[in-house]
Amino acid sequence: MAVVFERTKGLTPISTHYCPGCTHGIIHRLTAEAMEELGVLDQAIGVAPVGCSVLAYKYFNCDMHEAAHGRAPAVATGIKRVLPDKFVFTYQGDGDLASIGTAEIVHAAHRSENISVVFVNNAIYGMTGGQMAPTTLAGQRTTTSPLGRDPAHAGYPIRISEMLATIPGATFIERVAVDSPANVRKAKRAIKRAFEIQLEGKGFSLVEVLSTCPTNWGIEPPNALKWLKENMIPYYPLGNFRDATKEEVSDGQ
Repeated sequence: MAVVFERTKGLTPISTHYCPGCTHGIIHRLTAEAMEELGVLDQAIGVAPVGCSVLAYKYFNCDMHEAAHGRAPAVATGIKRVLPDKFVFTYQGDGDLASIGTAEIVHAAHRSENISVVFVNNAIYGMTGGQMAPTTLAGQRTTTSPLGRDPAHAGYPIRISEMLATIPGATFIERVAVDSPANVRKAKRAIKRAFEIQLEGKGFSLVEVLSTCPTNWGIEPPNALKWLKENMIPYYPLGNFRDATKEEVSDGQ
């Protein structure tokens, strides 16, 4: 009988620690599939910082390096510069990349470091108990904003993709979601394209993935997917925000 579906070789056969309904598992698979299809598993080095992704070294079937909170781009930069022939990626959450790690990601993009970033945005601090994150939506309730985020007090949610897209050194910036089969397929294409850009030596790429956190949102998994669609996507619109490779083609014409 022909095999129609199987576990990607990019993941280890270990059950993840993620909560039921968490979409980190989907994003792990997409990342691993992209590496397998591009044939880079044996030369890949992933960097996972503190956060929900802290145990990623157990799940990705490639070399992994742990980084301090927010410092994954700096660690990845060092690895890539010392080992330029390796494929280097970071896997980061919003409480990490969009908060303590903001300077790291901005300057990595400005330098156009030839690394790839998978940025998981679930609008909350997931691992540490559900506190308000830089990406938490206005009015969204968290353990540190029980009445809902008040922009007058805490500012507005930061749109990382839009910000990074203004940086000349950023080659590829795209925002996707994993709330539906159609969007999962689009997410896979974006992650794979970001990885291809690194392999082509064209610089910095980042894919922001809108994800769910049913436990800390206090919502059942099916309703969490609906909440993402109805609340996160309107504020964080999906799409490509920068693709300098296409600009090069148009300039050449």
